[in-house]
Amino acid sequence: MPKSKQDISETVQQESLAVAKATQKKGQTKEQTKLIAAGIEKGIAQYKKQHKAKLREQDKQRKKTIKQRQASSDDVEVVTDDQGRASSNHALPWILLVLSWLGFGAYLFFVR
Repeated sequence: MPKSKQDISETVQQESLAVAKATQKKGQTKEQTKLIAAGIEKGIAQYKKQHKAKLREQDKQRKKTIKQRQASSDDVEVVTDDQGRASSNHALPWILLVLSWLGFGAYLFFVR
């Protein structure tokens, strides 16, 4: 569906007219310049449309990759749970607690 002039932003219209005027040849009429500006507007609109489509495709691909990673990480967690291995992350708080109490006991013993 072609875009009407109202759909194209005013800044795009101004920029395209400025580019058309900057590339204007000697003897070129105002109508010809306006036609060139209209062509530039269409080019910008087409570029934006393609860019949005590309971004949508990249977003779909990113979401697909995230889902695959989550699915594979869920599989990995199930495998480690089935193997019954104790993770060192579970023992770390207990080790730190015991060390802190030992340090506190040593402090009280040597300060007195």
